[in-house]
Order: sequence, then C-alpha cells, then structure tokens
Amino acid sequence: MDGLYLGVALFLLLNILLGMVRVLRGPSPADRMLAAQLFGTTGVAILLLLAEALAAPALRDVALVFALLGGLTVVAFVRRAWSPPTQVNKE
Repeated sequence: MDGLYLGVALFLLLNILLGMVRVLRGPSPADRMLAAQLFGTTGVAILLLLAEALAAPALRDVALVFALLGGLTVVAFVRRAWSPPTQVNKE
C-alpha cells in the first residue's frame, strides 16, 4: 500500500510541474494565483500521502500549516489585487 501512496504522490508532483506552465504563461494575475493555489492544495495532498507512506505523523502537521497559509495567501491576494470601485458623488 505504501507503494501506491508514493506513486500517487509522484503523479501529483508531475501535475505541479505541468501547472507551472499556467503560472508562467497565465493571461491574468488571477489565473496565476489560481495555479499557485493548485500548488498549495497539491502540496498538502502530497504531504498527507507521504505521512501515510512513511509513517511520519509530523508531516500531517506541516500539511495543516500549509493549508492554513494557502487560505491566508488568497485573502491577501484578493485584498491587494481587487480594490473596491470608487464612487463618484454627483451633487
């Protein structure tokens, strides 16, 4: 079963490499940010698979920290990239 976990982790790692194309060529910053979120989510999945395959429970803690940081990253990006539209006062 450990071989299956490691094989799936390798497959996910290859998906991250293919996702790098979107980061480099993405037409908009939002596309690039979504690709970066994909990296974070896939990285968490890889860490959880490795935690099971290698019997290393500390990797679960690292995966949890990465998941929390990924959410904060999206919030920071949205607050920075999209400002509220300015309203024009017509008096």
